[in-house]
Amino acid sequence: MRFKHLLLVATVIILAGCGSATDVDSSINSTEESAADFVARMEVEGRELAREARAAYWVRNTYITGDTAILAAAAGERGLAFESAMVKQAKQYLGTDMDPETARAIELMLRGSSAPAPDDPELQAELSAILTHMEGQYGAGKYCNAEGVCRELQELEAVLAESRDYDELLDIWQGWRQVSPPYRADYQRFVEIANLGAQEFGYRNLAELWQGGYDMDSNTFTIESRRLWDEVKPLYDELHCHVRAKLNESYGADKVALDRPIPAHLLGNMWSQTWDNLYPMMEPYPGVSPVDVTAAMQLQGWDEIKMARTAEGFFTSLGMPALPESFYKNSMLKKPRDRNVVCHASAWDFDDGNDPRIKQCVEVNGEQFVTLHHELGHIYYFLLYRDLPSIFKGGAHDGFHEAIGDTIQLSMTPGYLQSKGLMDRVTEGYEATINKQMKLALEKIAFLPFGKMIDEWRWKVFTGEIAPKDYNRGWWKLREEYQGIAAPTERGEEHFDAGAKYHVPGNTPYTRYFLSFIMQFQFHKALCEAAGQDGPLHECSIYNNKAAGDKLGNMMAMGQSKPWPDAMEAITGQRSMDGSAIIDYFAPLNAWLQEQNQDRACGW
Repeated sequence: MRFKHLLLVATVIILAGCGSATDVDSSINSTEESAADFVARMEVEGRELAREARAAYWVRNTYITGDTAILAAAAGERGLAFESAMVKQAKQYLGTDMDPETARAIELMLRGSSAPAPDDPELQAELSAILTHMEGQYGAGKYCNAEGVCRELQELEAVLAESRDYDELLDIWQGWRQVSPPYRADYQRFVEIANLGAQEFGYRNLAELWQGGYDMDSNTFTIESRRLWDEVKPLYDELHCHVRAKLNESYGADKVALDRPIPAHLLGNMWSQTWDNLYPMMEPYPGVSPVDVTAAMQLQGWDEIKMARTAEGFFTSLGMPALPESFYKNSMLKKPRDRNVVCHASAWDFDDGNDPRIKQCVEVNGEQFVTLHHELGHIYYFLLYRDLPSIFKGGAHDGFHEAIGDTIQLSMTPGYLQSKGLMDRVTEGYEATINKQMKLALEKIAFLPFGKMIDEWRWKVFTGEIAPKDYNRGWWKLREEYQGIAAPTERGEEHFDAGAKYHVPGNTPYTRYFLSFIMQFQFHKALCEAAGQDGPLHECSIYNNKAAGDKLGNMMAMGQSKPWPDAMEAITGQRSMDGSAIIDYFAPLNAWLQEQNQDRACGW
């Protein structure tokens, strides 16, 4: 799948213990030890079940059967039981004297779960089963049309990317959304149980727990995320206005009205989250600086291993270590022919960074090439913080983990592609710049409101502001508010359109992606300065620059041992997230869009 939707897959918990749920609870529930001793014991006791849980979930994701569902659910149940007991004791140390490292560890224990379970074995078992069931149903999903032709998600996405037939696009768009109504009730029950777990963790609801994972309170975080959106929204509005006008020219005013939201199925992507597949329709200066990485790779006989090795080479050019050979032996880099798998690309940390893997159904095209760079960003994060205690093995916040590979992508300039034999020549000049920026904006800028609204919807669901009877209505209200898009047909509460996006049944918080899209430009600017490059930000590449690599690697090696502003300062010199680098990067395109839109009525 597209790199921006890719996630860092972890186990259900950061730390896990051994034995039955009852054994785990009695083992942890002790107040006779100091906070530091407690943290140290969790580190030791956690490793075996953590290894077991990763193995169970790996097999479940790469071999979807009823048997693997049982194994994954059982591992998840043990993990949830351990987590619940661990949090119960960790709370007892709040307000006591302890060293800063121990205090940080206790803090992370109390906020480390996206699906907290109550201290009830039956509810823990139910929650684990629900999560396993939803993810499995999504992974095995397909759409069979009236002629009996059945296609999986990747095949459906290919149609949306390439077809410009309004009715065909509508059929595919509606067809995939048949996958999610069967687990709508499961999702409602998940919310009920996880909210109970969040309350036992010391939060009012799951929304507050998720929002509290950024070294600031819930209210401060929501204000901060809104500030970042307000910084970049004007650029999105200009892009939306131009894209709508072009779609109006192509499909006609009866299909795309100039004063209304854009129909969701016309944007070249199953979820309208990125619009880069529309580039041939949107290309400002046709024929100027064409970049067809897909054709070049296919002509040269590239395969998934060549693509991965090339992506690895970018990181090693920065002074980072080569990947262990186990990476290529143990990763799933190609979709198996004989079984259902979860194709959604993900990075996995086995054996404390000694056996890192990715799971990706790689196809030989430019999009998947970029995705591999994103996934290796996760892998190199694992490698660089592997010597830290387990509780500190993570991004400074979850957006950091997502931003690394995307920062590298910004350095995949035409010059870099030419060095890899994927371009014959590099065309320079104003028209080539505008074309390149348009293609990237359709990917990066178009994504920003989508990245923000998914968790806006879930937060409202978790707090009860969006009731179960209004799941779909609330979903489309936010999509129109943030993205300026609308469902192409009537979508009632018999549908569950939020659940047609992997991260909802997969229960993966999504604000991380919004933040990562802000931070990757902030990182890129700082690394370009470290590399000594003085030209326009959009022309910079840090490929083969050890000074930039050292700055990036030093930040990654911190993991989440320090609050994220410390990590931000280490790489950028700033202690806050800042959207100004995006505006700087896209300054040429922004000026061009404003000129194109000067006689148009923008907004919706």
